Amino acid sequence: MINKRYFLLFFSLCALQVIGQQTADKVSIPRLDKPTYDSKNSPQVYIDQNHNNFHQKSGRFQPFADLLVADGYQVDSITKLKRLNKSDILVISNPINQKNVGNWQRPIYAAFNEDEISNIKNWVKNGGKLLLIADHMPFAGASNTLANAFGFNFCDGFANLDKEQNNQPDVFSNENKRLVSSEITDGTLGGKLDAITTFTGSSFTIPKEAKGIFKFLKEDVCLAPEIAWQFNETTVSTNLKDSYQGAILKYGQGKIAVFGEAAMFTAQTITNNSGVFKVGFHSSQAPNNIQFIRNLMFWLSKE
Repeated sequence: MINKRYFLLFFSLCALQVIGQQTADKVSIPRLDKPTYDSKNSPQVYIDQNHNNFHQKSGRFQPFADLLVADGYQVDSITKLKRLNKSDILVISNPINQKNVGNWQRPIYAAFNEDEISNIKNWVKNGGKLLLIADHMPFAGASNTLANAFGFNFCDGFANLDKEQNNQPDVFSNENKRLVSSEITDGTLGGKLDAITTFTGSSFTIPKEAKGIFKFLKEDVCLAPEIAWQFNETTVSTNLKDSYQGAILKYGQGKIAVFGEAAMFTAQTITNNSGVFKVGFHSSQAPNNIQFIRNLMFWLSKE
């Protein structure tokens, strides 16, 4: 049985996501006093758009791309992953199989075929850098075969922290013991951070070699409905002890970062009958997200 307050939480979030129109926000990226890179040694970042991605450079991930350009990176879209060089960074955000486009109900089909998974795995092993982002159902399910290749395993549902105000975003912090200290947050690679905000995502388990960053506790849950955003008394509920929403892993000569929420990396607005809501790094509820993105991308890019 689902705890009633979780059911009400997700019902309210459903109203925001489904009834509202979700679009990239036209934001002015704040001037960065000390960009991580300049034009002389600027890493190349490619954002995947070959897998029906819900977030692409020319759409909902444009603010993410703009932020990286401001931080000194070269950013472009990519459709043929075999073009990747060893020094490149590949960002795959919310891929989905064509069978599930506009059809967010089970079964959820894999977004990648076996050859693609093998090629990506070998590319990372030989020095490539991958940022894999898979949001709540159906994106976690669509990404799971690729994640499995690196030892990660998604719960294809809706993950949520146990918190007092259930209609608020999730905050992973030192205070609530859900932000794990790492070189991404401890000041080693940029500003020191004590809290990061996410906006309704998924969860996953990690291989023992990985370093978890956003950690769930046993009070937190993953709800896995048959149809996205439709919850009832029969919806499968799993406690999230030993699960995460963010983790990093050095794999062979390369690196992979896995995250279960996409909005935190960009800037979007959701418009519905109740008004206009900011969701992303421009939200007043996410004051540290820009610095977190910069720290994470620096970790991926540096040798």
